Amino acid sequence: MTTDRATVSATILDYPRIGPNRELKRVIEGYWAGRVSAADLDETTTRLRLDTLTELHRAGLDEVPTGTQSRYDHVLDTAVLLGAVPPRHLRAGEDPLDTYFAMARGRPEAPALEMTKWFGTNYHYLVPEIGPDTPIALRGDKPVRQYREAVDLGIPGRPVLLGPVTFLLLSAAAADAPAGFDPLDRLDDVLAAYRELLGQLAAAGAGHVQLDEPSLVTDLTQAQLDAFTSAYAYLAESPARPELWVQTYYGFPAPAALTTLAGLPVHTVGLDFSGAAAEDLPAAVGEAGLRGKRLAAGLVDGRNVWRTDLRRALATATVLAGMAAEVVVTAGSPLLHVPVDLAVEDELPAELVRRLAFAKQKVAEVVAIARGLREGTPAIAEQLSASDLLHRTPVRQDAALRARIAGLSEQDELRPAPAEERFALQRKELGLPQLPTTTIGSFPQTAELRKARAGHRKGELSEHDYHAVLRAEVDKVVALQEELDLDVLVHGEPERTDMVEYFAERLDGFAVTKLGWVQSYGTRCARPPIVHSDVTRPAPMTVEYAAYAQSRTTRPVKGMLTGPVTLLQWAFVRTDQPRADTADQVALALRDEVADLEAAGLRVIQVDEPGLLEGVPLRAEHRADYLQWSVRAFRLATAGAQAATQVHTHVCYAELATVVEAVRALDVDVISIESARSGGAAAAVGALTSGVGPGVFDVHSPVVPEVAEQAAQLRRALRWLPAERVWVNPDCGLKTRGYAEVRPALRVMVEAARTVRAEITG
Repeated sequence: MTTDRATVSATILDYPRIGPNRELKRVIEGYWAGRVSAADLDETTTRLRLDTLTELHRAGLDEVPTGTQSRYDHVLDTAVLLGAVPPRHLRAGEDPLDTYFAMARGRPEAPALEMTKWFGTNYHYLVPEIGPDTPIALRGDKPVRQYREAVDLGIPGRPVLLGPVTFLLLSAAAADAPAGFDPLDRLDDVLAAYRELLGQLAAAGAGHVQLDEPSLVTDLTQAQLDAFTSAYAYLAESPARPELWVQTYYGFPAPAALTTLAGLPVHTVGLDFSGAAAEDLPAAVGEAGLRGKRLAAGLVDGRNVWRTDLRRALATATVLAGMAAEVVVTAGSPLLHVPVDLAVEDELPAELVRRLAFAKQKVAEVVAIARGLREGTPAIAEQLSASDLLHRTPVRQDAALRARIAGLSEQDELRPAPAEERFALQRKELGLPQLPTTTIGSFPQTAELRKARAGHRKGELSEHDYHAVLRAEVDKVVALQEELDLDVLVHGEPERTDMVEYFAERLDGFAVTKLGWVQSYGTRCARPPIVHSDVTRPAPMTVEYAAYAQSRTTRPVKGMLTGPVTLLQWAFVRTDQPRADTADQVALALRDEVADLEAAGLRVIQVDEPGLLEGVPLRAEHRADYLQWSVRAFRLATAGAQAATQVHTHVCYAELATVVEAVRALDVDVISIESARSGGAAAAVGALTSGVGPGVFDVHSPVVPEVAEQAAQLRRALRWLPAERVWVNPDCGLKTRGYAEVRPALRVMVEAARTVRAEITG
């Protein structure tokens, strides 16, 4: 079957922003450090933008998205575009760029905006603060300027904006807003600004404008759905506007949301068909009634690195072509969640490389599917043949591991004693004061450490000398913590590049890329590993340096592990078996590591699981199954610990209140949480039965808070928790900070703990 060329096109929704070699990261951090001028920053970002436009056009896309590059975060960009800048961040006569970065990073007198996860992905966005009196009006022309860049290059561009309703749904009420105020109350003001901007884009020649509304795939009230209806009715009324394109992604809308979306007076509707149930989704589209509209069909997974099953995607596209006036083949989500180019990965096994597609390769897949839909399967016969062979080839299995998993019982998920009994044993074993102080795990990764690691990898530094460097760093970190009088110490993790990558390098079934960088937030990038087959642990992974640190002090040292769900959540995971099965495999590897740490004398073990809460599905109907298997995996990893061994975990930037029962089911002894940017310990922690460490300072800001500020954080926690269950710690690891910031921040933290400890003991 072929389809009229005029009714099929190819595009993508977004592309990695950081540059093929993380150029954006380097130039922005250079600007912060004073090494790069604003003019040089602008020159580099412009070059990256234009290079991306040219590359995507040459790849065969019929339209190229514009306006998607950001110097920190696209939600922050939208807030600034609308003039929604909190008063604390405004300084008379200040360069707007410095105000922008102050909102992202904070200043001593002006804390940064809250940061949280973007729709269950590993990207973080900055939460706009909106109140009844927040100024909202169009304050810039960035989308227009960046669209004109494409026009000047002769490239068919399509401006991309964060949709107005999603912008407000992602926002938080300003601190001084009256009770009951909802940022959505300001929708009329936001729409007026959008209507003005759409008029400017139309005048610049834009035929379509993509408005991203991923909130439509979440659980929405009828009032919120009605907001979409009224918003787009208002925007559509304007005669001087481009055609409107409403795009959803990260899942498929619920029936009510899909019906609302189908009824909007817009030209194009974008839906994500890249999920596991792709074959079932066209029926829902048919029922919603999209005839007469153009459908942007997301047929390539934008969040994972596996090659698309082209035959399956083409079959779905063919069905969809009969349901809409036109079909635009695209990715299921923005491609900012995958690395830029597979071609630079010359150290991965060839067998694995054949199965992978990074952003550049996914663009080629989008183009191929569109061509196959237009011209028929013979036009892409070679690509289809290679795809068929790839997807028929089974993944190798580990028989011994699978037999071990088959032999597990519910008893393997249970700690050896109830929580209260463990609490008494641990209190006697550890001898800690009230409000014990600790850190989350990592200490700064210094230039010297990075140089030694690079030298070791290049063969310029021997194994013996490299380990000497690491031990010296552990000595320094332990001595610093003793000097500061912390109660539970860490070894600082000098041997680890990343809390996931380190374990991936030591577990069979994982692969690590060389340049597979993905933006996490701002200039922070990570290299997510790839889980490609059964996961096993060939040897202990963390015992050497944890045990060495414990040998250098009489205070308890925490063994530091990354939990099974986080190891998957922050990786690209195989899709040929249920994620739950892979989680059990990782959990057993960690269970063996816990046993080895105990045998080495560690009596406190932290199994970090920020990914567990971050991975909670966007819609409530999908959560029960996820929480069941993710909690099971964590308990498999930790339940083998002795009753006297104190098991900690850490979560950050997550909505604890929505899954508090699942967190209780983890059966940990202590949980540390992010709370510095989100306003202190939430009431939800009062429902926990474990010890709780609310983060008392924000490690993502260079600002060192005062004693009074950290003490206030602790007092807030004591409103919800008894003193014997409160711990004192930063809100995340310290790897990204320097010692010039870490030393005073921890000193202030210890002093704040002493201050509040004195208050509660009289």
